[in-house]
Amino acid sequence: MLERLEIESFLVLADELHFGRTAERLQVSRARVSQIVQALERRIGAPLFERTSRRVRLTPLGSRLHQDLEPSYRHVEQAVIRAQAEAKGIEGVLSVGCLGGAAGGFVMEVIRAFAKNHPGTHVQIHETQIKDMFGPLRSGRVDLLVTQFPVEEPDLVCGPVVLRFPRMLAVPANHSLAKQDTVSMEDFARDRVFACAGDVPDYWQKQQAPTHTPNGLPVTRGPSAGTLQETLTMVGAGQGISSVGGDVAESYAPKGVTYIPFRDAPALEYGLVWRSSGETTRVTAFVAAAQEVISIVKPG
Repeated sequence: MLERLEIESFLVLADELHFGRTAERLQVSRARVSQIVQALERRIGAPLFERTSRRVRLTPLGSRLHQDLEPSYRHVEQAVIRAQAEAKGIEGVLSVGCLGGAAGGFVMEVIRAFAKNHPGTHVQIHETQIKDMFGPLRSGRVDLLVTQFPVEEPDLVCGPVVLRFPRMLAVPANHSLAKQDTVSMEDFARDRVFACAGDVPDYWQKQQAPTHTPNGLPVTRGPSAGTLQETLTMVGAGQGISSVGGDVAESYAPKGVTYIPFRDAPALEYGLVWRSSGETTRVTAFVAAAQEVISIVKPG
């Protein structure tokens, strides 16, 4: 029977066709890879690779062995992963909520990474709305949430920031501010700023639009809106202005709305949130996958 390291060395070398890269992936020395492959070829009784100073390639025998061996080995590998996941309580259904299209896109990236190591876990996606930011999480309809920070709730745990976008001001296209290249926090006092309808914490609303500008001018609250679409519709109708993220400006272009970047406002951040009483192995594994995706794509 072939040993595991022999199989892995053969399959990785067949994939890379380069001894140095194969050694890096297996975390062994190049000489060790060469020794293992030579021992495997002696066991088989014929060369599996053609080696020259310029390239490495499979022999016809090596190619047939790869075609026969690779699917079986991957099947065994996945069986072990599934068994480990089941033992750890990872397999099953994980419900993830996301606020907005950018959060949804990020969740899709994480699901792709998560599925590679946890194929037995099915991830369901739910869209959440500003008017009920934490309701789905607290009710148990979702296990994890990607939402806009800040989140300062004693029963919820905040994970890492996963997305960051520059802040923009959405104004009616015929508004005096629409002619400017940039706006400042002081411009919040120039018109009514939409309030958030529903169960939205005051600290979150103040982060979106303060009650006073940095220089102390009062900010007038306008009509309430419970969703992004409602907000942009009312902006387009000339009923007020609203702070949004750069992701909104890129994805939504409703008639009558102009976006102007802030020159002095902090970026908007999105992060992972879950119930302190619901920190399961499944949730922890998804958070770990999200952190891997962050390190690869560096969003925002």
